[in-house]
Amino acid sequence: MTITSDNRKLPIGIQSFEFLRTEGYLYVDKTALIHRLVTMGKPYFLSRPRRFGKSLLLSTLECYFQGKKELFKGLAIEKMEQDWLEYPVLHLSLNAEKYDSKEALAEMLERQLKEWEERYETGGEGFTYSGRFMTVIRKACEKTGRRVAVLIDEYDKPMLRTMHDEALQKDFRETLTAFYTVLKDADPWLQFVFITGVTKFAQMGIFSELNQLNDISFDIEYDTLCGMTHTEIETTFRPELEAMAAKNKLSFEETLATMTRQYDGYRFTSDEEFHPMYNPFSVLSALSKSRFGNYWFASGTPTFLVEMLQKTDYDLRRMEGIEVSAASLSDDRANIHNPIPMIYQSGYLTIKDYDEEFKLYTLNFPNEEVKYGFLNFVAPFYTPLRGDETSFYIGKFVQELRKGDTEAFLTRLRAFFADIPYELNDKTERHYQVIFYLVFKLMGQYAEAEVRSAKGRADAVVKTSDYIYVFEFKLNGTTEEALRQIDDKGYLIPYSADGRPVVKVGVSFDKQERNIGEWVIG
Repeated sequence: MTITSDNRKLPIGIQSFEFLRTEGYLYVDKTALIHRLVTMGKPYFLSRPRRFGKSLLLSTLECYFQGKKELFKGLAIEKMEQDWLEYPVLHLSLNAEKYDSKEALAEMLERQLKEWEERYETGGEGFTYSGRFMTVIRKACEKTGRRVAVLIDEYDKPMLRTMHDEALQKDFRETLTAFYTVLKDADPWLQFVFITGVTKFAQMGIFSELNQLNDISFDIEYDTLCGMTHTEIETTFRPELEAMAAKNKLSFEETLATMTRQYDGYRFTSDEEFHPMYNPFSVLSALSKSRFGNYWFASGTPTFLVEMLQKTDYDLRRMEGIEVSAASLSDDRANIHNPIPMIYQSGYLTIKDYDEEFKLYTLNFPNEEVKYGFLNFVAPFYTPLRGDETSFYIGKFVQELRKGDTEAFLTRLRAFFADIPYELNDKTERHYQVIFYLVFKLMGQYAEAEVRSAKGRADAVVKTSDYIYVFEFKLNGTTEEALRQIDDKGYLIPYSADGRPVVKVGVSFDKQERNIGEWVIG
């Protein structure tokens, strides 16, 4: 429990709507959208990144279908709902288990089915999990006289936990596909169905069979169902924002701007009228501690995604601003071996633009927390850095450029490349370009750093308070050619009126030594 200075409770990590309401936690009111959901349809699917409020949403739906009117006092739905009927609710969460064996999934399903069977007195009818699930749904409807609400949270967690084990994933997929697809034949006894997860791929299981599901993941009507908008944060948490501003010696506006830069930027629809969404876990964590940190990223690491990038030999430099087809993000036939859709659905990339004519999404990192968290995490997979060495090395690079000591910077960069293990030394030129990319991108945490690849722009530009550095690296050329290209291509023109000294740096790369060769500073 987190209590602010004036005893206002922030619901960090709380997934029970009933607990949140009875214990007096603050709540960002989503009940108007929930009322729209329950009155406009029945079988829904929603994909959102982890820690984005999916579990709390399902808990809220559970309380609604249980008719717990008192929990919704003062919320939007109180005036919208007239009946407050009580329905039987089957709430299945796959979020907590490790799922490291076939037996682990079997034990979870067995435990849940037994609980439902005792509640609705089915006698355990059915020989399979799916048969027993169908019996529970039918008997629950018959016993109560009302159709059943089925809520399934993190349907894909077992498959996501076993990306490295194809045999185990196949077992999980077959078991869960049979279990979930009961919902199609059970339609006469169902009042409402809502399934959440991170991914939507045919290879993950259910969508080729459950084709009646309404996927609302990209719908403008529900783009704010999970997460927080700027208005919601400013309205609900103003005292906490003011306290944070005071502690960090910032104005209220500066605090909001930093909050936006760190945690905003998620977009879940192609519609131009979208609301940029903040990560709720990071926002609440920052407000509770009055400190900006990488809370969401630190709560889970994308190891299997990085392994996918390496397995497919994906060029990291393409991730920022990559264009992908609409089908690749929403079609359940998407290729799971293409890492970008999985990285998007996991929350490390988000929609930044949409081309209606060609049905193309432009993706990028949603915010600075995710961008630098991800790049820091992947750095050891591509470079000699390990653990805290990343921050040490990048910090030293920035300090040297701040002092104007370009020689020391390049000498350290040469030593950095010399430390690359032997097994990496036979990599392609692109691998070394990716290392340059990571170094300069990570410097952006402390200085204004840009890495360019478009024709007519320098390879890298770093701006400190006192200097502007323009770098050109030549893998197949001389330092003189690098400096001449900076001049001939007009790379310095954008900075001519800046007032800070502009330092030209031409660097050659020695292919035989697999390291920085010569450099010239102009």
